[in-house]
Amino acid sequence: MDTAPAPAPEPIRFDTKIAVLLRADLEPWQRLNVTSFLVSGLGTQLPEVIGEPYEDADGVPYLPMFRQPVMVFEATKETLTAAHARALSRALPRAVFTSDLFATGHDRDNRAAVRAVPTADLDLVGLAVYGPKNAVDKVVKGARMHP
Repeated sequence: MDTAPAPAPEPIRFDTKIAVLLRADLEPWQRLNVTSFLVSGLGTQLPEVIGEPYEDADGVPYLPMFRQPVMVFEATKETLTAAHARALSRALPRAVFTSDLFATGHDRDNRAAVRAVPTADLDLVGLAVYGPKNAVDKVVKGARMHP
């Protein structure tokens, strides 16, 4: 009888990347809140980023999540603004969070707050992007991995 262990499966390599870029001066609670809101936008519009539903050993089902890691970066306000411009120029799927959204209480007011400000004047505190790895890497250039 052969008792040799099965070979380890090859690691999965993705040709796409999900990245969240946060402004470095945010409070810890703000970082978590902004990240949560930003990635929710990607999951609703890009079904290819969502994996299969989960189930535990007892058959209890759980919601599906992203199929790949989410890389979180931080940067200065200037780097975040430049990253936003690069995401726009590459037409990458994106979600934004502006400082105005900390003062709103629900989705309708959030949308109105963003709609009230021209693109160049958005006070960005967070940006999520999805796309080909090399394009996303160019968007987040100058940022560093979140500590």
